[in-house]
Amino acid sequence: MVKWKDGRESENVEDRRGESGGMGGGFPFPGGGGRTIQIPMGRRGGGIGIFGLLIIAGIMLLLGINPLDVLTGGGGNQFPLPRVDRDGGPLPKFEIPDLPGSAREATQRTPTPSGSLPAGDDEARFVKVIFGYTEDVWTDIFKQIGRSYRTPTLVMFSGQTPTACGPGMSMMGPFYCPLDEKVYIDLDFYRELQQRFGAPGDFAQAYVVAHEVGHHVQKLFGIADRVQEIKQQVSERDANALQVRMELQADCFAGVWANQANQEKGILESGDVEEGLNAAKAIGDDRIQRQTQGRVVPDAFTHGSSEQRVRWLRRGLESGDIRQCDTFRTDDL
Repeated sequence: MVKWKDGRESENVEDRRGESGGMGGGFPFPGGGGRTIQIPMGRRGGGIGIFGLLIIAGIMLLLGINPLDVLTGGGGNQFPLPRVDRDGGPLPKFEIPDLPGSAREATQRTPTPSGSLPAGDDEARFVKVIFGYTEDVWTDIFKQIGRSYRTPTLVMFSGQTPTACGPGMSMMGPFYCPLDEKVYIDLDFYRELQQRFGAPGDFAQAYVVAHEVGHHVQKLFGIADRVQEIKQQVSERDANALQVRMELQADCFAGVWANQANQEKGILESGDVEEGLNAAKAIGDDRIQRQTQGRVVPDAFTHGSSEQRVRWLRRGLESGDIRQCDTFRTDDL
């Protein structure tokens, strides 16, 4: 069990649970031929939950819609650059910002509040402490590389909430919005993680938060913006492949965080690492595709297979070194 009860609770948290998301009774997904699919939303609680997400993701894939476009509003820039289609072959090489401390980066880099929570709300307190641990660890890591860490904000919500990236909904699962630098989570996701995906344990829950904070780290390193720019210029297949590398790097960063937090605070106990690896395995694209559509389509992966997610989380856990998380310059994911 992760040691957290004596930990510092982050103050960079917004508690929107119980608030109305102000987005009506449904959310339209664009379909082929100008059609829309109206997805009903619950009045409160976990919305339609992760199980609902699996069903909707399957429907969207059948219609040729990338589920990730829901969060980004359909593809990023208002006037995207033409896509470059290709017939097979490896992903083209693009210049992605180097991780601080890497050999390439060393030769190229130019020096350069929330209210109180309800009493007894242990689940929310746990998330606040874990978020506080991420602040402590990443502040130290950034200091070691001569940079300042800009802390994100954690938003706890119920069902749905407005975000700078568009409507935030429980069915998306936890997510990071780079436009407002906030991590969004409906705590009901943790019950879905345990009951639907068979991934219980508090370190599994901590891994989910740390993964989303990993996306914030990518934003600060300039990786997220560069990847989003490139995705507007390439085919959907290549855009998916780039997104997989983004997600696997966030998994690795989550592992780095856990390694460093354990060294500094001794947060991990026997069995915790296994919980995190089990969670990474449970939410691999191949496993989710098999559940939703009965078959696996690797070209449609956006987060990586179960094996890949476990491998990169483990790499971060074992090394504690962000330089080991360069998923963009390896042929072995």
